[in-house]
Amino acid sequence: MTAPGNDTQAGIRRRNLARVLQAVAAHGPLSRPAVAARIGLTRAGVAPLVDELLRAGLLAESGPAAPRGRGRPGSELVVSDRGPAGLGAEIGVDHLAVCAIDLRGRIRARAAVGAANRNSAPGPVLERLGELLTEVTGRIASEGLRPAGLAVAVPGLVARGGTTVVHAPNLGWRAADLAPGLAPVTASASSPAVPLTVENEANLGALAELWPAGADGGRHGPPPDFVHVSAEAGIGAAVVVDGQLLRGARGFAGELGHVPVYPDGRRCDCGGRGCLEQYAGEEAVLRASGAAAGRVVAGEAGPGARIALLARRAADGDPATVRALEEAGTALGIALAGAVNLLDPRAVVLGGALAGLAPWVLPSLERELTLRTAVAADPARAGGPAVTVSRLGADGPLLGAAQAALRAVLDDPLRSCAPADSPPVRTR
Repeated sequence: MTAPGNDTQAGIRRRNLARVLQAVAAHGPLSRPAVAARIGLTRAGVAPLVDELLRAGLLAESGPAAPRGRGRPGSELVVSDRGPAGLGAEIGVDHLAVCAIDLRGRIRARAAVGAANRNSAPGPVLERLGELLTEVTGRIASEGLRPAGLAVAVPGLVARGGTTVVHAPNLGWRAADLAPGLAPVTASASSPAVPLTVENEANLGALAELWPAGADGGRHGPPPDFVHVSAEAGIGAAVVVDGQLLRGARGFAGELGHVPVYPDGRRCDCGGRGCLEQYAGEEAVLRASGAAAGRVVAGEAGPGARIALLARRAADGDPATVRALEEAGTALGIALAGAVNLLDPRAVVLGGALAGLAPWVLPSLERELTLRTAVAADPARAGGPAVTVSRLGADGPLLGAAQAALRAVLDDPLRSCAPADSPPVRTR
């Protein structure tokens, strides 16, 4: 359906401004003619759109474009390294993290601390998160950046389109609305208050794979149809179909951790038996490896810190750890076989903390997929799904959150435009 007003002249202009900004963000630096060619408009039609985005401080001119034919070469366009920034936050079982990215997808500020959040009330956790947010927003303000939005990644079920964590079993939260606890921060970070998004961490990790970010500009991401699996204390998955997240009727799709892999197996906190999380979740693997009492190295606060401990032990050849990771891969393969048979994705992507354990998890995972799927998992043999490792690793959910917060700017640049008389930004 067409959104109200989108068929008006103003609506068409807004769409075209977004198309120009998105083209430069994904593929820049670009000349004006290159932008016109990419979005299917004439050069004359693109020129005023580019000028408006330059005045708004969302685009910058980076220098002369490569000469083509006669005449003086024009300047190349890039997205500005000043102006709006996306704030991403992550609430983990044993850490809190915040980062800010600019329109170029670069991390401009980041802060993370270890935090024992399991079974903590939301209030104190959000207060500590607010301190990190205040630190990060202060740092980016000195570089000419302002928050355009805040998105928070959580390891649990989130009400679709809302800010309420319906159930986060590894945090011990039920029906926790995060908006009131973050209101002082979102109100002080920008004026007026920045928009707040709360989302499942696996969903944000999957979207981070799709959106342009980092040095490769998103050019080496997965195909548009894939299953993204990530893990911290629990295991989550996100299903992406034709570049869009499959959310389910209530927004709860992707609870892979509670798919039963051994129906008469261990009892799970969810009330079921034999859930994947009981065999491939962080706690289960730590116990099986004998590393449950192992201490995380000081200074490694942040997502994947305890996974890093497992990776070190496995790299050192510890037999119990290697065996535990192989068994986790087997359980993951069993659970993913059902998803592959049902959805026929082009790829399965291991993200989050699982990316750091891929060398020890992948062999048994792929073996189970080959045995249990109607189309073998080896793409060279039978065209089945490729099993790949996220290029973002444990940073996926946090970066996905920051990118989600910035998405509103890319989708509707006029909302975040600076005053019309702001001078264009020029970079060296």
